[in-house]
Amino acid sequence: MHKKSAEEAVTSLHDLSAVDLIAGYRAKQFSPSEVLEDVLAHVAAWEPHLRALYAFDPDAAREAANASTARWSGGEPSGALDGVPVTVKDNIATKGVPVPLGAASVKLVPAEKDAPPAARLREAGAIIFAKTTMPDYGMLSSGLSSFHALARNPWDLSKNPGGSSAGAGAAAAAGYGPLHLGTDIGGSVRLPAAWCGLVGLKPSFGRVPIDPTYIGRVAGPMTRTVDDCALMMSAIAKPDRRDGMSLPAEPLNWKGLEKSPRKARIGLMLDPGCGLALEKPVREVAVKAAKAFESAGAVVTAVDGILTREMLDGLDNFWRARMWDDLSKLTPAEQAKVLPYIFKWGESGAKLSGVDVIRGFNQTMAIRAAASKLFCELDYVISPTAPNVNFPAEWASPTNDPMKPFEHIAYTVPWNMSENPAVSINGGFDAKGFPIGVQIVGRRFDDIGVLGMAKAFEGLRGPQRPWPKPPAQ
Repeated sequence: MHKKSAEEAVTSLHDLSAVDLIAGYRAKQFSPSEVLEDVLAHVAAWEPHLRALYAFDPDAAREAANASTARWSGGEPSGALDGVPVTVKDNIATKGVPVPLGAASVKLVPAEKDAPPAARLREAGAIIFAKTTMPDYGMLSSGLSSFHALARNPWDLSKNPGGSSAGAGAAAAAGYGPLHLGTDIGGSVRLPAAWCGLVGLKPSFGRVPIDPTYIGRVAGPMTRTVDDCALMMSAIAKPDRRDGMSLPAEPLNWKGLEKSPRKARIGLMLDPGCGLALEKPVREVAVKAAKAFESAGAVVTAVDGILTREMLDGLDNFWRARMWDDLSKLTPAEQAKVLPYIFKWGESGAKLSGVDVIRGFNQTMAIRAAASKLFCELDYVISPTAPNVNFPAEWASPTNDPMKPFEHIAYTVPWNMSENPAVSINGGFDAKGFPIGVQIVGRRFDDIGVLGMAKAFEGLRGPQRPWPKPPAQ
């Protein structure tokens, strides 16, 4: 494969946004089959280095692309995403494909049907050509897994893409097509989005139906642009009765993102209240973002974090016990296959008392109360997404310590528990050119407003660095 020039890279089909792909199909400038072939060639160049994909199925994707090409040729596209290449995270079921949850201990049984977000993507005409990798049980902010190969960050192959939507983050940053679907229960969409330079939305809880559902767990887009994020949401934020915690159908205008920051009341949260110390380059990017909003007419004030040590440790205890509930049901041989970091962390949950676990769960309600109080006087909160710039690809977490697993999620996990929408968007780069994410949080259910503020920030921050290219072959 020849090395692309800068001009070619800009115009490559795999680099086009989903919005531009749909416009190109409509204008008959290129076909879904041509786009898919370009994406597949690009995947071939990157994948030996990134290891971002699971259940990669180019033959089935080609069949779907041919069908989409015929529909567009006849002027009858099937939906808003017809012909757009998409990846879906390992833990979001797709019919006929096992769901290993990133863990070698999980029995490989083909899924009987698509989970709600995957079903909505297919209905919209999207071409799901692969699943993406994740760590064991989705309980790491890392690309390390006992089942999948180690996923790496395309900006720097020695660094971690983050997780648990690890493969999705790596694939999106590398240009495996424009749309990637992840899940987030403590930061698993936003953290890899931050470390991979992407837009990653954690919608309001229940906005995107998911199965299985759980407190704080959401599915959300990981894209290169805010418009693509909104386009994907227009397809997946639709009712599904399998999710008993989903929100009622609401006619949201996902195209109506033109929002002025003028007079918006924004809180700048540089200290979440506990967790890892904020690294200087990350602080500088977050402050610069706040100043950009202030220059656009927003009223920006510094605010204290809402997370306490008791809250974070309580969540840790609850999730340890929840993890041990799963691990304890495995045979000794199956337990031996679990990533040692995860097993050591989960096993410690067996030593907790029932009162310890309930006290931990009750911190969810304490976080909700603190978030509600904070947003009584604010429209949005801006913060770093993660406290650190990056960490080694081989590590299970930024601390790499199973006894201190959540020190890096203090900026992200409160909004899962409080159900607020939150988006990570690239805010800048460190001195070595590694991306740094900024998080924008809104009031519950204000998903459109959060994306509108992210769209405004895209204009305020100025041009971005070129996306990374695959190593020379």
